[in-house]
Amino acid sequence: MAGPTTAERGERQQESSDPPLARRRLRLTRLRTIIILAVVLALLAVGSVWLLYGSKWLRVERVSVSGTRVLTPAQVLEAADVPVGAPLISVQTDAIEARLRRKLPRIDAVDVVRAWPHGIGLKVVERTPVLIVQKGGNFIEVDDEGVRFATVSEAPKGVPVLELSVSRSGSAAASLRRFGEGRLVREAVRVAGAIPAAVARSTEVVKVRSYDDISLELGDGRTVVWGSGEKGAAKARTLTALMKASPDARYFDVSVPTAPASARS
Repeated sequence: MAGPTTAERGERQQESSDPPLARRRLRLTRLRTIIILAVVLALLAVGSVWLLYGSKWLRVERVSVSGTRVLTPAQVLEAADVPVGAPLISVQTDAIEARLRRKLPRIDAVDVVRAWPHGIGLKVVERTPVLIVQKGGNFIEVDDEGVRFATVSEAPKGVPVLELSVSRSGSAAASLRRFGEGRLVREAVRVAGAIPAAVARSTEVVKVRSYDDISLELGDGRTVVWGSGEKGAAKARTLTALMKASPDARYFDVSVPTAPASARS
């Protein structure tokens, strides 16, 4: 039987050599594609970094302030010390927030936001006084967390005076040692927040003698013995009902809301 001809042997050799060649070509094509993609991505990364940090297009040109009531925008801007002209992406918003809280204790919360392409926004929430402490001719404002945050020369309207009349002897002194002045102030704040709205409008003084001996002095001369800050909602309901039932009374005691008392003197 005759063997394969020279032509047939050549064709077989060609067939056996084609697959490796094709695979090499495919690998080279893939390698070129990967290299091209890597170059493109590198160029994009370099371009992005330059755009954010090196170009003049995305830099801080203006700073806006919103939410102020007592503070002025100028005060906030000065305390914030935003680096105008710096790349917007490089502005450390957390550092600005911390700086504002440290320099302006009246600020309760602040949100520093980037307003692309050229702005920084400072959204401020100021503390609201619920009590004031008189010191000399000035007044220290106290917020709803018991924080003494500002000293003003004129008392804000409608804010009761906090009077700490804690004795340094007896049970009152024991209360002071146990709870501390800060806790007593927070308890007074707690009471101020629970007073019925109609009574709160005429409350001029919140007097603290001890943790469980807090009273209210109203503008018309009436007195309310509140006790501690506990059961505030129940005491508020009881006081409202008691005042309606005894409109001529000058003295009200809701320290035990289930057993209230009132008197004309």
